[in-house]
Amino acid sequence: MVEIKLVYEGSLHSSATHVPSGNTLVTDAPLDNNGLGQAFSPTDLLATALGSCMATVIGIVAKRKEIAVEGMTVDVRKFMSDDLPRRVKRLELDLRIPLPESHPERKILESAAKGCPVHHSIHPDIEVVMNWFWLAD
Repeated sequence: MVEIKLVYEGSLHSSATHVPSGNTLVTDAPLDNNGLGQAFSPTDLLATALGSCMATVIGIVAKRKEIAVEGMTVDVRKFMSDDLPRRVKRLELDLRIPLPESHPERKILESAAKGCPVHHSIHPDIEVVMNWFWLAD
């Protein structure tokens, strides 16, 4: 169990503290939903969590197999629904891995990303598209 304490500060801003570490982050409502868009929105955090989770599990598998993946990047694009209720309808990820496409552990790393806990926690109505770019041939 991990505890996170959130304070609503008004004007559609909140701050959250990760209790075990003391690290904080702020959120703001997006421009298209009455906010100023000055920070991550709650749905931006969902998209960020997915990208971070995939990078983390790839890193875990890579470390165990002694594969260097430092410099890996994940770009996430979030698309909201046009109808109600307001929700995330699609997440697109570009995963850039600093390994050759022919790497013998490629499928294991891809499988690790698809098996991350956040990916398993996302509602099946949200389309998740993963674009893989293997950058060291």
